[in-house]
Amino acid sequence: METSKQDYFNGIAAKRKQRVLSAYYWDEISDYLNYFSHQDTSVLEVGCGNGDLLAKIQGSKKTGIDYSENYIAWAREKHADQGIEFLQMDANNIQLEHKYDLIIISNLIGFVDDIQHVFEELKKCCHPNTKVIVQYYNSIWEPLIKLSETLGLKQKTPTQNWLSTRDINNLLYVSGFDVYRNNKRLIFPFYVPILSSVLNKYLAKFPIFRFFSFNIYSFAKPLSEDKPEDYANKYSTTVVIPARNESGNIENAILRLPKFGKHIEIIFVEGNSTDDTWEKIQEIQKKYAATHDIKIAQQKGKGKADAVREGYKIASGDILMILDADLTVPPEDLPKFYNAIAGGKGDFINGTRLVYPMDKEAMRFLNYLGNHFFSWAFTWLLEQRFKDTLCGTKVMFRTDYIKLTKNRTYFGDFDPFGDFDLLFGAHKLNLKIVEVPIRYRERTYGSTNISRFKHGLILLRMCAFASRKCKFI
Repeated sequence: METSKQDYFNGIAAKRKQRVLSAYYWDEISDYLNYFSHQDTSVLEVGCGNGDLLAKIQGSKKTGIDYSENYIAWAREKHADQGIEFLQMDANNIQLEHKYDLIIISNLIGFVDDIQHVFEELKKCCHPNTKVIVQYYNSIWEPLIKLSETLGLKQKTPTQNWLSTRDINNLLYVSGFDVYRNNKRLIFPFYVPILSSVLNKYLAKFPIFRFFSFNIYSFAKPLSEDKPEDYANKYSTTVVIPARNESGNIENAILRLPKFGKHIEIIFVEGNSTDDTWEKIQEIQKKYAATHDIKIAQQKGKGKADAVREGYKIASGDILMILDADLTVPPEDLPKFYNAIAGGKGDFINGTRLVYPMDKEAMRFLNYLGNHFFSWAFTWLLEQRFKDTLCGTKVMFRTDYIKLTKNRTYFGDFDPFGDFDLLFGAHKLNLKIVEVPIRYRERTYGSTNISRFKHGLILLRMCAFASRKCKFI
């Protein structure tokens, strides 16, 4: 930034002006970003100003940099008891050794001469799973912002860059980042009791009103530079197979599972079967002990979610996968999921059954309609495109699952199936979710454990619950 801009920000900081009229606006940004930060997250804010945003979000290590010495002095004084590291540093020349989990750029890029260069500088502070959140004004509000400066409702600023969401996404991409989510928030940036809540917490989340939102957000992570040969044998994998009344599928799950990655651990979790599933699992473990790493367990509770959690408790693989014992998701497709997550295509890989044509009896018509409805609902709730939310095969790193369990208190134990629990948890962890299409097959043994109407109502209640925890925040 040129000297005139640096002098401008130093001048503001020297006056130590408190945000009064705009306090609600800044608090909304802090609250939203705090949703994606956690107690064990290391956080860097580039262009931290007086440090108020960093002070209000969670983090195990928090660092703020700003090229204004007066702002840094103010931030150190104002938040001396917070343990935050504030450093005077130009975003055009970042000199930090630490690799951060979360990097925040809030209301900065408008004042940067070369935004691409600043984004490229961020790479110095990124590990492969670092998440970057860029927040800036929606360009449609440029005339109103200039008017508010003229009326004295907002501090006058130097000439700024006015960028669209596409502009920001493109700059991130050419700088080496993969944008996986965009969002818009806040249509009324002032606090008026009741009115502000109605407008911003609720109406602003719907399409027509969302267009007029004041703030735009781009979520990104570093583009993976790994080649297939780099990750082909990099990670070990645990495949958890929950099984209830699936005796006839147990051996096929072993025989049809291809080899991939460094090592495959298979965990069968039997749950309250009325046939000989448990006996078959024990038989198969002994039969294939010489060629396969098989662990077995019986769940203490009920439902698929409980079975998966039992399996994950004893899992040792770097990557965790779920394979339904009905084998309607072909075991032969699991290498696709491994390649997607090991290759850095996403942090959470979700199977989708609704891309390819499926076997005639694979999914009943009402189930088909229900799956389409929930895919639409989740796309809206989580601001990422979902084709299929209820496919049983979901994949994530074990380190992320451990973090998810710590955050489970936010949502509570609300999901007997486990699909929504994992998807909502992945969203809260700010993971990039991608879908891998599979060909959904007809059952060859047994019958479904899903009740269309009873379980459909449960899923609807879970969506309503999640809207309060994910969307209307």
